[in-house]
Amino acid sequence: MAFGWIDEQAAARRRAGLVRSLRPRPADSPLLDLASNDYLGLARHPEVVAGAQEAARTWGGGATGSRLVTGTTELHTALEHELAAFCGFEAALVFSSGYAANLAAVTALAPHGSLIVSDAGNHASLIDGCRLARGTTQVVGHADPEAVRKALGTHDGPALAVSDTVFSVDGDAAPLVGLAEACREHGAGLVVDDAHGLGVLGAGGRGAPHAAGLAGADDVVVTVTLSKSLGSQGGAVLGPARVVEHLVNAARTFIFDTGLAPAAAGAALAALRLLGREPERAARAREVATGLHARLTAAGLEAVRPDAAVVSVRAPSPEEAVQWAADCRAAGLFVGCFRPPSVPDGISRLRLTARADLTEEQIERAVQVIGGTRP
Repeated sequence: MAFGWIDEQAAARRRAGLVRSLRPRPADSPLLDLASNDYLGLARHPEVVAGAQEAARTWGGGATGSRLVTGTTELHTALEHELAAFCGFEAALVFSSGYAANLAAVTALAPHGSLIVSDAGNHASLIDGCRLARGTTQVVGHADPEAVRKALGTHDGPALAVSDTVFSVDGDAAPLVGLAEACREHGAGLVVDDAHGLGVLGAGGRGAPHAAGLAGADDVVVTVTLSKSLGSQGGAVLGPARVVEHLVNAARTFIFDTGLAPAAAGAALAALRLLGREPERAARAREVATGLHARLTAAGLEAVRPDAAVVSVRAPSPEEAVQWAADCRAAGLFVGCFRPPSVPDGISRLRLTARADLTEEQIERAVQVIGGTRP
């Protein structure tokens, strides 16, 4: 029977407690949200919503084509210029998603005969970029510059190291300076995904590469998403102008994909300008994360110390993680739930978002709910 194997896989997922399901949320959900990636609380900010509305009125509901045909508007160009300037890079290129941006950066910068050295904790989009690239991939230990150095030392030819700047599961930061040093010893490029760093780390939220002194370097390429701190949707690649020009000509997820919807570009640009005027939002997100971690550990929970705005709380098993998250929802708190295969180490977790707009009362309420529903 066609697709009969699907039933077998579904049964295996049920036995392992790994079934996933969609839960549509209403526009006016009563839940306290610690599950989204809206780190700065900008997704519903009036200026961001107005930016989306004005862009839709001006440019319409869609980009109407690929970026190289009709999908590039003056709005896209303005967003690229301002995003590059804010983060400290020469140029930027906007994509329809952060996933597409990662696929573009990795595949277009790893030709035949190249080596990609990939961190074991990288996001699925970077992993898929490595799989699709024509170079050879070597996976190394998590956050280990020495392992990267050794891997690069085995190869004679084009090479690059690929890593998240802030890892999405535990919220720990990559040793960017050490990675850059290892790459430079071997003439390799460094590609880093700053999805969880932009808006949270660096001066005024300019990102982890900016904080590490790597912004604008001619051997560093950074990908970002517009769907987290900027409260919109889409992604971008930042780097030297010649790298961006190469992506325009070689990146399949740029050439063959419809451009980012104008409403999303308008919302992202409004959020970027708002962050420029209110840089304290980045520091507040980090402050909330630190406070959450301190209160959770004081309550006897096993929480990972955050380097940005992600706080991870360990759960005993996949089934208990799912039940824990459900019990939190029943008590009015929405938290993320990460299970295998989303967590490569096999340890299930609750994943909490430390949003800049959370009040002290909301933080305390969240800790009480999580502690009161623990397995």
